Amino acid sequence: MIRRVLLLFCIVATAFSLPADASRPYSPKSKKVKTAMKSAMNTITVDAARAHIGFLASDCMMGRKAGENSSRIAAAYIESMLRQYGIRPLNAEYRQPFDLTLKFTWKKDSVNLDMANVLGMIPGRKSDEYVVIGAHFDHLGIGTPVDGDSIYNGADDNASGVSAVLQIARAFAESGIQPERNVIFAFWDGEELGLHGSKHFVRTCPFLDKIKGYLNFDMIGRNNKPENPQHVVYFFTEAHPAFGEWLKRDIAEYGLRLDPDYRPWDKPVGGSDNASFAKKDIPIIWYHTDGHPDYHKPGDEALRINYDKVMNITRAAFLNLWNLANVENY
Repeated sequence: MIRRVLLLFCIVATAFSLPADASRPYSPKSKKVKTAMKSAMNTITVDAARAHIGFLASDCMMGRKAGENSSRIAAAYIESMLRQYGIRPLNAEYRQPFDLTLKFTWKKDSVNLDMANVLGMIPGRKSDEYVVIGAHFDHLGIGTPVDGDSIYNGADDNASGVSAVLQIARAFAESGIQPERNVIFAFWDGEELGLHGSKHFVRTCPFLDKIKGYLNFDMIGRNNKPENPQHVVYFFTEAHPAFGEWLKRDIAEYGLRLDPDYRPWDKPVGGSDNASFAKKDIPIIWYHTDGHPDYHKPGDEALRINYDKVMNITRAAFLNLWNLANVENY
C-alpha cells in the first residue's frame, strides 16, 4: 500500500513547472509589479486544486491521521511541492518536528506521537518582519464505518486548505517579486488533536513579536447551503478594518465569484489554528465555509468539493497575503 501511495505521490509531484526567480524588489506604484501580481494570481486554478485535494484526500492516504504513516506521506508531498516551487525551508529543514503524548486515563497509560509541521519561506526585503499563511494537513484517519466506508478522507477538512496554501506559495514564487516582509508558508500537524502544530510553532518561535499577520484556511470547499455556492465566511481581527476593505475591493476589481459573510472579531480565538496566533495578539484573517453534513465523516470526499469556490477563495487570499506582505501599514 505505501509503495502505491508513494508512486502516486511522485506522479502528482511532477505536475507543476519550476518557478521564476523571486528577486525583483516590490514597488506598489509599478505597473510592471501590478501585472506580475495579476499574472501570478491567474496561476491559481481549478485543475491544481483538484490535483492537490485529489491526492491528499484519496483512499490510499487513509485519512492522514497525525502520527501515522499516511500523515507523514502528506508532509512529504507538501515538502516536495515547496522544493519544486523553489521555496526554501524556514529553518535548516522543511520539517519542524515535535512530540505529543496522549494520556488515556481509563487505560492508565499513554502513547507518544512523532509529528512535524512543514514550513517554507520566501525572504522579504525587511528581514525583521514576517507574515504567515497556514492550514493543517492532518485529519482523522480510519474510524467507525458509515455506510460501509471507514476512511475519513478529509477533503474539505482540510485538504482544501492545504491546496490553497500550496497554490499561493507557487503564485508568490511565480510572480518574481520579492515581498517586503518574509512570507512563511505553514502546514500544521496535529490540529485535529488540539491545534498542536500551530501551538508548537507559536511556543518556540524566536521572532513571534515580528509577525505582522496570520492568514488561515480550514474547510473552504463546501457549505451547509448548497443554494448559495459562493458563500464563504471571512473572519478577521476587528481592529484591522482594512482586511475587510481589501476583500471587498478585490472581489469588485478581479471579478471573484464569492459572496462573503464578513465577520470582524475582536480576537478570533476559536475554531482553528488562527487561535494560536490570535491569543498572542497577532492580526488574523481566516477563510471558512461553514460546516456540512459530511463534517468529520467518511463522506468528506474529493468528489463533493466545489472546486470553483476553492479557486476563487484561494485567489482572494493570494491578494490578501500580497497586501499583508507588502502594505506599509494596516
